[in-house]
Amino acid sequence: MGCDDVKRVLYFFLDGALGDKKSRSVNDHLNLCPDCERRSRLHQQLRAFVRRRLAAVPASDKFKVRLTRTLRVFRVE
Repeated sequence: MGCDDVKRVLYFFLDGALGDKKSRSVNDHLNLCPDCERRSRLHQQLRAFVRRRLAAVPASDKFKVRLTRTLRVFRVE
């Protein structure tokens, strides 16, 4: 796996959304390529920062009712 391949799948890799074989390939590449490893670390730090900064804000009951009604309209059966 090359650098361009890793760039295309890095977010999926960080999300744990790749299969075992592809995850191993990305991990192997990150162990051999300092640039991609640095990029991966930066993305991990950015994600952690965003998670820390985003506070969970509870939705109001009124919003929940409106959302539920809207979703029922778009429901595909």
